[in-house]
Amino acid sequence: MTDPLLSIRDLRTVFHTDEGLVRAVDGVSFDVDRGETVCLVGESGSGKTVTGESITRLVRTPPGEIAGGQIVFDGVDLTTLPDGELRDLRGDRIAHVFQNPQGALNPVYTVGWQIVEAIQLHEDVDRETARHRAIDLLDRVGIPEATRRFDDYPHEFSGGMKQRVSLAMALATNPDLLIADEPTTALDVTIQNQILSLLGEIQAEFDMSVLLITHDLGVVAEVADRVVVMYAGKVMERGGVFDVFERPSHPYTRALLDCLPGRGTGARSIGGTLPSPIDPPDGCRFHPRCGDAVDACSEGEQPPYCPADDDDDHVVSCVHYEPGGDPSVVRGDGATVDGGRRDDSEGDRA
Repeated sequence: MTDPLLSIRDLRTVFHTDEGLVRAVDGVSFDVDRGETVCLVGESGSGKTVTGESITRLVRTPPGEIAGGQIVFDGVDLTTLPDGELRDLRGDRIAHVFQNPQGALNPVYTVGWQIVEAIQLHEDVDRETARHRAIDLLDRVGIPEATRRFDDYPHEFSGGMKQRVSLAMALATNPDLLIADEPTTALDVTIQNQILSLLGEIQAEFDMSVLLITHDLGVVAEVADRVVVMYAGKVMERGGVFDVFERPSHPYTRALLDCLPGRGTGARSIGGTLPSPIDPPDGCRFHPRCGDAVDACSEGEQPPYCPADDDDDHVVSCVHYEPGGDPSVVRGDGATVDGGRRDDSEGDRA
């Protein structure tokens, strides 16, 4: 067994605001192995984007701050890496593709100039060599007539084409890890499928690891090797994509999957809203909205991770999986997730 390319342990990222301390990422842990795709999923506001931006310390300081934990990339803890060394690594071995390609591209420079700049920033090559490589990248990501379009400006490209340009920029230095934050959200279904297929082809070609941040479980099912389900800054469940989709173990995961068209009945609708990141509830963060909650769910800290189905790679943070608990309470038919609560008699831990 080789060490994972990326290992995040107990990551805590906070924001200092006038209203109080926002705990955006609160004790998140997961790994990304070499050459695999890991998807961070959850509702908007669950901490997915902040997790991705924390990896290369893109969180603006102040008001943001990485308050604790480790982010180990290829054996190096990025939380303690000097700024200069981190800048060399960011955009070189770790690249980002963001949700809004318009915001990632400078409107006053041609797309070709921007890709050339990214190449020359990290490699000692002359401009002509960088230009040829940039044109090759544009062609590889599916930009028609790449040589001619090299000198076009971002506003001359459609949304889907802008996202392809952003992907070309991210791939300019053959990164080991690509962090893609909702890269297909603003695109129509046809273009979305094209971008995902392209990402898969390039990942296979370069043996690249991908951390994909998304709320679209349909995308997750198509591309993920493993899944990390986040809610209110915490990881509720993580495991292989087959295990999580076929044997969802946390009530929140089950509710998300039950909302997928053609999969569930929709009975587990998720009522209410995410809790305040300034004053989160005790116990499981999800318990105020969980129809499977018992008194123990609102006590102490977030429940520890327990194996689901005796599978150490598939773990869940839920009191019903602790020793003496009854997982069938969560997995039984007819349960709803509508902001209500169960009595202890319906399934508390012993």
